[in-house]
Amino acid sequence: MNYQKEAVSCDEAVSTIKSGDRIFVHGAAAVPTELLQALSRRTDLERITLYHLHTAGPWPFDTPELQKRFFSVSFFTGEPLRKPIEQGHADFMPIFLADIPGLFFSGAIQLDAVFLQLSPPDRHGNCSLGTSVDAALAAAMTARKVIAQINRQFPRTLGHSTVPFSKLQAFSAIDRSIYEHPPAAESEVTSRIGEIVAALVNDGSTLQMGIGAIPDAVLRRLGNKNHLGIHTEMFSDGVIDLVESGVITNQKKKVHAGRLVTSFVAGTERLYNFVDDNPLIEFHPCDRTNDTALIRKNPAVVAINSALAVDLTGQICADSRGYQIYSGIGGQMDFIRGAALSPGGKAIIALPSTAAGGKVSRITCALKEGSGVVTTRGHVHYVVTEYGAVNLHGKTLRERGEALISIAHPDVRQELTRELCAVRHYVM
Repeated sequence: MNYQKEAVSCDEAVSTIKSGDRIFVHGAAAVPTELLQALSRRTDLERITLYHLHTAGPWPFDTPELQKRFFSVSFFTGEPLRKPIEQGHADFMPIFLADIPGLFFSGAIQLDAVFLQLSPPDRHGNCSLGTSVDAALAAAMTARKVIAQINRQFPRTLGHSTVPFSKLQAFSAIDRSIYEHPPAAESEVTSRIGEIVAALVNDGSTLQMGIGAIPDAVLRRLGNKNHLGIHTEMFSDGVIDLVESGVITNQKKKVHAGRLVTSFVAGTERLYNFVDDNPLIEFHPCDRTNDTALIRKNPAVVAINSALAVDLTGQICADSRGYQIYSGIGGQMDFIRGAALSPGGKAIIALPSTAAGGKVSRITCALKEGSGVVTTRGHVHYVVTEYGAVNLHGKTLRERGEALISIAHPDVRQELTRELCAVRHYVM
């Protein structure tokens, strides 16, 4: 298609936005920055609400003047919005990732517009949501206006990721590389955690993992496994080598057998080239990838998630540092429960034993005031630090406390033991 003849400038593309509109913004590597910048140049707009998952790239509304007129609501918070939320210039909505599309379909949030980044239309007249399908497809299906930037360098991904070109009310044409998320450097701590978690993965397992140093460390140590599968909400570069070496085959999966299933990706150009027009990778909305009823059907699901802190009863804080919102609920609970219900599944929370350069223990007697409990103590199973792995499922409060103290940093174990005894009136 000669789509470019219909393209308009970004300023013209956003010209139909009106004061009071509610807009969903494509997230992660797919953030339509040029459209957002054009929107920020509109001096006539007020009471604009922007809904989104975590965003990459610059956030153009973080000035005193624009904060009065544009308000952000994060379903999952990234670095650009942490400070505005803390200062009251933006807000955060606690919600399971699987439930976000339902907000749009049910009308609980009625979208006036959606801002997307799309691949160029194919010969059938269809664009692709590329690196992020997640909740963007539901937004595109329900918003009154679909406004896009079509990027020549944006990958075309397959699965349930299509937006018909005919559905676009307006679009601009751009040609730039998309935002990258380089792999995190591996430390001695993350290396050891990677070894421990990898030992829990059996041949034929179906994996879910996030992004960061720990998931990457685990993936680097799975080269001796056989017939692994992927059903996850997102993945990064670490998966590629395992696919190319034949470790990940997806042959043992029951849901989308033979296909690597995800909702979005974030990584480097190598990853974006890997998913581009790859028929072995299926992108689906997050209400499907994160559907516990589907997750549990796969064999031996190993869900690997992280945390900021865990208390001695097993409560997992993963979204905040006290009252300060750091990330979000995301899909942790979706997969923790799905893995627990999967035949032979393992639900794993992996975290370093300390933070702040070793000054703060992540294993604490009680969570810091204001901390959010993302995974409840009734759902938690494995907890892993660089000092070992413990399974809390089926353990009493005392047994949980003792188990978690055994994998805390040695310098704090004695203090944690005293606190446990004081709180539970134990004599040890």
